[in-house]
Amino acid sequence: MLTLSTSYSWHRPLMLTVYLCVLFLAASVVGLTLDDRLINGEAAWLKPAKFSVSIIVYNLTIAWLLSLLTRWRRTGWWLGTVIAAMFVGEMVLIITQVVRGQMSHFNTATPLDAAVYAAMGGIITALWVATFVLGVILMFQRIRERSTTWAIRIGVAVALLGMAVGPLMIAPTPAQIEGFADGNADVVGAHTVGLADGGPGLPLVGWSTVGGDLRVGHFIGMHGLQAMILLALVLVALAARYPRLSDDDTRRRLIVVAGLSYTGLTVLTVWQALRGQSVVAPDGLTLGVAGALVLLTALGLAWALRTPSEREPAQEDRREGAALPS
Repeated sequence: MLTLSTSYSWHRPLMLTVYLCVLFLAASVVGLTLDDRLINGEAAWLKPAKFSVSIIVYNLTIAWLLSLLTRWRRTGWWLGTVIAAMFVGEMVLIITQVVRGQMSHFNTATPLDAAVYAAMGGIITALWVATFVLGVILMFQRIRERSTTWAIRIGVAVALLGMAVGPLMIAPTPAQIEGFADGNADVVGAHTVGLADGGPGLPLVGWSTVGGDLRVGHFIGMHGLQAMILLALVLVALAARYPRLSDDDTRRRLIVVAGLSYTGLTVLTVWQALRGQSVVAPDGLTLGVAGALVLLTALGLAWALRTPSEREPAQEDRREGAALPS
């Protein structure tokens, strides 16, 4: 049975970061209630609240994975410690900027703001490298069932893909490049494509409803690890009720199909954003590609569920028919 002490033993630095982010989340909720300031058109405390939830989920997953390592455990521990330290640093910087009433990302208005933004760039780079090395370690060892092992491998790859969307946001927009000529370099980069950041957005997540938003693919991809692991655990749990899922090879094929489909969804949302199109307003081309992805996924699932046991009776009947005397 999972308890607080059990989870704490998975990886103490990561779990301490989880507990700290729970406090950050509570403080952010209080801030959202009492502080009516807006930063770049968004409630000042919404960003630390979103980041706290994301870090809690991410770190819990990594801590659990590290507890399952059978080889390179010490290397894994140090990688987890780096991830924990980087996330703590990121949250401290974000909250510092909220208290100052300034943007934490893309802000180069003052030397301090530029230093904070540069530090956050270094943090995300360190997080990507640490996650990549951890992914390499996970590639060369089996964790639980084969289906779960493959879910972890694919999930880490998708998470790295989602994290790699970050550099697309730091490039200056055409409007910003024009502003540089006039000496206006207060903001460099954006997560909205085609429009300035700070416009109308979806509740809670804030994703733009009028332009492309790279945060969609970034979020979907980064949390692909949790999605794949959850799917693997659900399939294992359903195996007792549905005999077809009792075969680990069948579950592994389902995981591979789901992983390819999830990767396709991540790429699709990034492509949609780069075309300056809101996630809530897809055009015909986007809908067509999405439909093709759904069709391919359905065909893949049908293939994955075709177990060898379904084909063997037909083969057995043919052998028996050939053996009958004429």
